[in-house]
Amino acid sequence: MIRLLLILLALAGSAPALAEKADRNKPTQLESDRITVDDANKVHILEGRVILTKGTMQLKTERLVITQDADGFQKSVATGGANGLAYFRQRRDSGEIVEGQAERIEHEDRIERTDLYKRAWLKSGKDEVTGQFIRYDARTENYTVTNNSSGPTPGSDGRVRAVIQPRSSTVEDTPSQRSNITLPAPDSGKK
Repeated sequence: MIRLLLILLALAGSAPALAEKADRNKPTQLESDRITVDDANKVHILEGRVILTKGTMQLKTERLVITQDADGFQKSVATGGANGLAYFRQRRDSGEIVEGQAERIEHEDRIERTDLYKRAWLKSGKDEVTGQFIRYDARTENYTVTNNSSGPTPGSDGRVRAVIQPRSSTVEDTPSQRSNITLPAPDSGKK
């Protein structure tokens, strides 16, 4: 348990904000087989091979629901997609690529938080985390990863997996020089 906490702290401390700052001022481009717009309630529903592009960020999914509150902040919920997963990819200011996938991805602009539910996977540069739930808070630059698909639950006995790459290297990495930290997969139930 302590080893897991140390690895997650290392990941959280080394990860800058997901979004490239320039993306905030870019137009949002939407493609899908069908779009339903409810202007009165500020709800947009996109269905069928949905692709959302905003600057360097691209989201691919089967269904996307975007709601907007009175202050203009948006909440997006992406579900489905290829293999039942929603997928996103974005370049950070550092040039590193962040990508992830899950059965459902929720993003709230107001609080700058992204939640990935069920079969969640997030890769930041060469670092990866997997679990049933991943929360990324862009304001604090912290991750929470659990194997409870309904969200963060203290005391959950599920296991998550993280691979953290070394941060500094003076010699070009080769497979024999890399040091990976990998958490073991969940036990198969044998005692």
